[in-house]
Amino acid sequence: MQYHTFVLEMKNKTIFLLFIFTLYTRSTIYAQCAMCRAIPSSNLEAGGNIANGLNTGILYLMAVPYILILAFVAFYFREKIKAVYIQFFVAK
Repeated sequence: MQYHTFVLEMKNKTIFLLFIFTLYTRSTIYAQCAMCRAIPSSNLEAGGNIANGLNTGILYLMAVPYILILAFVAFYFREKIKAVYIQFFVAK
């Protein structure tokens, strides 16, 4: 068996196993969301401020992947623009 065929088979198996794992754990994720919502809302009704901190943490965790993707895209296009500039203007 060639190496690239082996790698493709492993990728297919990995994707399949991740899909099965996602289907298996989906009910657990939904069950936890009800608890994550109930505790801060009951604390907020009692005059606490745990919900505000939890919301800030969620926004922080949500923002980090978008910032990383934006930085990667900016770096990628900066390098592409540099290469096009060198190809057309410096090479002549």
